[in-house]
Amino acid sequence: MASLNPARLTGLTGLARGGVAGLAGAGAGAAAQFLTVVVVTRGVGQETAGLFFSGTALCLAVATVLRLDAGNGLVYFIARSRSPGHRHTSGTSGYVRAALVPVAALSLATGAAVVLTTSDLVLRVLAVALPAVACSGVVVSATRGFGSMRPTVLLDGVLQPVAQLLLVGVVVLTGRDSVPLLATAWALPYLPVLLLASVWLRRRLPRSPRAPGTARDLWRHTWPRSLASGIQAVFQRLDVVIVAVLAGPAEAAVYTAATRFKIVGQLAGQGLAQATQPGLVRALAEGDLPRARELYQSATLWLVLLTWPVWLGYAALAPWLLGAVFGDGYTGGAPVAFVLAATMMLATACGMADVVLTSAGHTGSSLVNLVAAVATAVTLDLLLIPSTGSLGAALGWAGGTVVKNLLPLWRIHRLYGLRPFGTHSLAALNPRWAP
Repeated sequence: MASLNPARLTGLTGLARGGVAGLAGAGAGAAAQFLTVVVVTRGVGQETAGLFFSGTALCLAVATVLRLDAGNGLVYFIARSRSPGHRHTSGTSGYVRAALVPVAALSLATGAAVVLTTSDLVLRVLAVALPAVACSGVVVSATRGFGSMRPTVLLDGVLQPVAQLLLVGVVVLTGRDSVPLLATAWALPYLPVLLLASVWLRRRLPRSPRAPGTARDLWRHTWPRSLASGIQAVFQRLDVVIVAVLAGPAEAAVYTAATRFKIVGQLAGQGLAQATQPGLVRALAEGDLPRARELYQSATLWLVLLTWPVWLGYAALAPWLLGAVFGDGYTGGAPVAFVLAATMMLATACGMADVVLTSAGHTGSSLVNLVAAVATAVTLDLLLIPSTGSLGAALGWAGGTVVKNLLPLWRIHRLYGLRPFGTHSLAALNPRWAP
C-alpha cells in the first residue's frame, strides 16, 4: 500500500463532505418532487395531471434556456479566482452583474410577451413566475463558486421542492381540480429561494466596481454553454410536451409518472457534480491531471453505487409499483420504466463526462455533443410517439441519452486519457487506498 498523501486525503475528504451535502439536498429534492407527482396523480384526473405536468415542464425548459448557463459560468470564474494562481477576487461582483442582467431582462421580456399574447390562464401564471424561476437558478449556482454547498442544499434541495409539495398538496386537498391553481402553487416557492440566495451571495461579494472586460470574458466562455444549456433543456423537458401534443394529456401523465424515477439518478449526479465541479475547474486550470482523474473516478463509483440498486429495483418492481404508487391508470407505463432503468445504468457508468469536458473549457465540443443527442431524441420521438405513445418517447429519450454520454466520454479519454473507472475508484470508498 502506498503511503498516504495528507493533501490528497484532505481533498478526498472535502469531496466526500461536499458530495454528501449535495446528495442530501438532491435526495430531499427528489423525494419532494416525487411526492408532488404522487399527490397530483392521485388527487386529480389524468387530463388535469397531464396539463399540469406539460405546463410546468415547458416553463422549466424556457427558464433553462433563458438562464443562458450563466450560473455555471459564474461557478467557473469564481472558482478560478480562488485557485492559487488567481487570488484577485475583486472582479467577482462584476461577473455576477454581467450574468444576471441579461437573464433578468430576457425572462421579464419573455414573460410579458406571453401574458400579452395568450388568454390561457395556466400559461399566464407560469409566465409571471418565469423571471423568478430563471434568476433563482443563476444566483444559487453562483454560491457554489465560493465552495459552499449550503445554499444549494437548503434552498434548491429542500426549501423549494418541499414548499412546492406542501402548496400543491393544499390545492389538491381543497378538491379544486384547477390547473391554474396547481401552477400557482408550484411557482410560488421560487421567489423566496431567489431572495435568500441573493442575500447570501451579496454578503460574500466584494464591493467593487466592475473590472474592465468582465462581461466579455464571462460570455466568451459561456456562450457555447448557453446554447448547450438551451438544447439540454429541450432534451430534458420537451418529451413531456411532445407526448401531450402527439398523444394527449392523459398519455403525458402516464409518461411523467413512469419516468419520475429518472430524477433519482439525475439529482444524484447533480449533487455530485455540484460538489466536484469547482475542484475539477481548478485542477484542470492548473494542469493537475492526476487530481482531475481522482475526482472523476471517485465521483463515478459513488454514482454507480448509489443509483444502480435503485434502477435494478425499479425494473423488477415497475409493473406493481406504478399502480400501487400512482394509481391503476398508470400501470401501462411499465415498458417505459424498463427502458428508463437500463438507460440510466449505462449513463451513470459513464460518470460526469460532460462536466469534465466543460470544466476543461471545451464548451464548444459539449455543444456539438448535445446537438447530436437532441437531434437523435427528437427524431426518434417524432417517428415513434404517434404509434407507440409514451414508450416511443422513452425510446427517443434513451437514444439521445446514450449519445449524450458516450460522445463526451470518448472526447475526454482522447484528450486527457481519463476513464470513469480506474485505480482511483477505490479511493472513493476509503481515501487511504489512494495510490
